[in-house]
Amino acid sequence: MQSHTFLDPVSRAQSIVTAALVPDTHRCEFLPRHFARHMLLVEQTIFTQMRKLCPSYEGGFFDFYDLSNGGCFLALAQSEPIRLRVPGNGYSGVVSAEASGVIATLFTLSHLSFQHRGVARFAERFHQLREFAMTHREASAIFEAID
Repeated sequence: MQSHTFLDPVSRAQSIVTAALVPDTHRCEFLPRHFARHMLLVEQTIFTQMRKLCPSYEGGFFDFYDLSNGGCFLALAQSEPIRLRVPGNGYSGVVSAEASGVIATLFTLSHLSFQHRGVARFAERFHQLREFAMTHREASAIFEAID
C-alpha cells in the first residue's frame, strides 16, 4: 500500500490519502461500486486513453486501486516504465505503470465529467484521484501530462 500526504487548503491540516490494490477476490465489485451503470464506459474509456497516450500499448491486465478518500484508479499491472505522449500539451516522458494509470484515469474522469454533466460521480472521482496525485512520488510528471 502506498501512502501520500496532501495539505488541505481549507483546514490547513495534513491528511493522508492511501492507495490499496484491490485483491482478486474483490475485482468484480470494484467498477460497479465506483461507477454503477457507467462501469463499462469508464473501463473502455481508460483503455482508449492508454492507446492515445502510449503508442506501444497493445492491451494488458489492469490492477484496480481504491483510495482511502473514496476515489480509485486503474493501472497496468507491470513493473516496466511506460513512455507517454500527450499531443494536446506536448508532454513526453517515461513514468511508472502506476503513474500512467493515474494519468489515464484522470483524463478519463475529466472527459466523462464534461460529456455526462448529470453524473456527479465522474467529477467527484476526478477530484479524489487528483488529491492522491498531488503528493504522488511522480506528481510533477502527472501534472505536466494532464496540464
